[in-house]
Amino acid sequence: MIAPTALAEPAGRSTTTVQVAGLTAPVRMVLDKWGVPHIYATNTADVYLGQGFNAARDRLFQLDLWHRRGLGTLSEVLGAGYAELDKGARSVLYRGDLAKEWAAYPPQAKEVATKFVAGINGYLEWLARNPNALPEEFRTLGYRPAKWQPEDVVRIRHHALVTNGYYEALRALTSCLAGSPEADAIRQNLEPKHAVSVPQGLDVCAVAQVAEPLLNAYGAAVLPVTFDAGAGKISVTKAPPAQGSNNWAISAAKSATGRPVLADDPHRLMSLPSSRYLAHLSAPGLDIVGAGEPMIPGLSLGHNGTSAFGLTMFPADQEDLYVYQLDPADHSRYKYGDGYESFRTVTEKLPVKGEQSRDLALSFSRHGPVLYVDAQRHLAYGLRTVWMEPGTSPYFASLGYQTAQTAQQFGEALKKWGAPGANHVYANTQGQIGWLPGALVPKRPNHDGLLPVPGDGRYEWNGFYSGDDLPRTINPASGWVATANEMNVPASHQKLGLGYDAWSDPYRAQRIAEVLNGKPKLAFEDSLKLQNDFLSIPARKITAVLGSLTSADPKIKASLELLKGWNHVTGPESGPAALYETWFTKHLGPQFTRTVLPGVDFFTKPDTQVLIDALEHPENHFGADAKAKRDKLLLDSLVSARTEVEQKLGADQAAWQWGKLQHTRFENPISPLVDEAARKRLNVGPFPRGGASDTVNNSEYESADFRHIGGASLRVVIDVGNWDGSKAVNAPGQSGNPADPHYKDLAESWRKGEYFPLLYSKAAVERNAERYLILVPKSS
Repeated sequence: MIAPTALAEPAGRSTTTVQVAGLTAPVRMVLDKWGVPHIYATNTADVYLGQGFNAARDRLFQLDLWHRRGLGTLSEVLGAGYAELDKGARSVLYRGDLAKEWAAYPPQAKEVATKFVAGINGYLEWLARNPNALPEEFRTLGYRPAKWQPEDVVRIRHHALVTNGYYEALRALTSCLAGSPEADAIRQNLEPKHAVSVPQGLDVCAVAQVAEPLLNAYGAAVLPVTFDAGAGKISVTKAPPAQGSNNWAISAAKSATGRPVLADDPHRLMSLPSSRYLAHLSAPGLDIVGAGEPMIPGLSLGHNGTSAFGLTMFPADQEDLYVYQLDPADHSRYKYGDGYESFRTVTEKLPVKGEQSRDLALSFSRHGPVLYVDAQRHLAYGLRTVWMEPGTSPYFASLGYQTAQTAQQFGEALKKWGAPGANHVYANTQGQIGWLPGALVPKRPNHDGLLPVPGDGRYEWNGFYSGDDLPRTINPASGWVATANEMNVPASHQKLGLGYDAWSDPYRAQRIAEVLNGKPKLAFEDSLKLQNDFLSIPARKITAVLGSLTSADPKIKASLELLKGWNHVTGPESGPAALYETWFTKHLGPQFTRTVLPGVDFFTKPDTQVLIDALEHPENHFGADAKAKRDKLLLDSLVSARTEVEQKLGADQAAWQWGKLQHTRFENPISPLVDEAARKRLNVGPFPRGGASDTVNNSEYESADFRHIGGASLRVVIDVGNWDGSKAVNAPGQSGNPADPHYKDLAESWRKGEYFPLLYSKAAVERNAERYLILVPKSS
């Protein structure tokens, strides 16, 4: 946090002035009482420099950790224990032609990145003159942040949020253990319906034998860094955390105010600080407010005074695992076509704290980086990703749509959106609304992307589908559009094979549709309530199956009555939710999996759609005496679930509350390295939490201890045309600096489902100003 200087204090508010190299004119920042910076400049180049300076001011450790993780320089400051993460990160850096990379974005992209980085570096120069302001995390870890280069913004790609390679490896593992790829549908339902075929030449059991080290290598390339023993590891028993979102746009005709409404609540890990940051960038030709990735210039969701826009994941299949048959006499070569090709090897110096630099050798096939070599079987595993193509730096393409004035202009800009796949929703003051997905998706003429494929040339990509090929909806008769990461590709486009296995279950989308269709006119407040909705459609469906079950056992009878009389709202105070979620996650699901897939024990959570279908239609899953087997499964698992709940919450079910089990705790990344007193100061929570994985107010949680790990930290609802009436909340606060008052000040509002005004007009911003920061050109 920058300390105030002894300058004038308008209306009692402090003003700080800092000289920054690279500015052409002063930049004025108004920091409002909720920690949102409103950055005003006389030209767009300077406003992006101001954005970079402010991002570093508020989120420096987050930025530096992302930067080092992405470039593969963690070992330089943290030691040899991070060498494998650095190797993984360097393997997925963009290594293509930078001229082609910059050319793939809007014309101003390189200048924007250059100015944004100049702002970050300008703050680092200020910090060098003011070392006492160094954030606590750096002091604990014993290093100082590094300067950036403009190309770092686009070369780093590990944040693409694409996980198809992980699913391919797991599908191979299930196919081997169960003897058929169809068995994997218990773990992951395919949408649209699709029959998996094993690619000719693929040995699924060879993949299964190395699934653990292969996935560890994959995780070393793409997972966020942590400071515990699990850094960069993906276990075959645990998928990468779900990273979904909800968004919707309501037309003027459907809105009670006669103005469109746009809502967005991106779901990510419950990190501290939040993965997204709210800001306002204002200069001639650009006036946008909303949220973006703190380390990326511009904003990916928000509004520009005419158009509002938001995004969720559109989980198209954007990567493949390739399996290479190595030359038994020379593992530097792999079979391709009728002969062998040599891997391309890049040797780099890896600085390592406490020792001499290491030589780091990275191998690449014609498709991409080699992740793992199975020397015993003469096989290598490589990753091919869309996000290594020019123009696919995650979220950077948002620069192209920030100034769009119409749905057509917005859609034109999205033709260049590459990664991650995103469901964009749109609304403007003319009354237009729309759903416009953006993604670059491979054309796979000879395979479906569901299993690894031999890398010998038989399974090449044949170009890409892009924005021109994807479905779009503008001004639908329903008066609304909405997405929640469900399989929303219409039948007209399903033949493209955009993806089958990474969609979320449809229940959040179904609940959103229920609410949006439930009234002829929707008030602005209805969107606020819907973002905080805890009703579980899976709970409604599964408890309905209990209707015919009875028992003389008093505890089973009490459990059945509790669930049958429940309203299916998984609020933190709900007793039925405590029993249901424990039952569903830790007992019913695992016992179902063991029943229908004996011998496959690496996962315990079945696909929810498959589980519900099995309970509603037991004849399709349980064989002879299907109904009796289903009923026994239900009652046996309910008994064991109640036993667990009683052990944790006591025998009196009237005292049960879901929030006494599920809890939210925002953890500072360095918390594993500090003492208990420091952890209490740095972390936020724990506090009671409601919701579940399929509620609109999304709550992914660890089954072992019910810790809430994923969901919406950021919520934004935009009142289109009445911009100062828009609402937002970011948790646990806007700042990532423990010394800043906005480090944790929004946590309680977020917990309660409350919001603050996302201000836009200068008059409203000034009325709610907390302090001022003035950046001026550095004198020579």
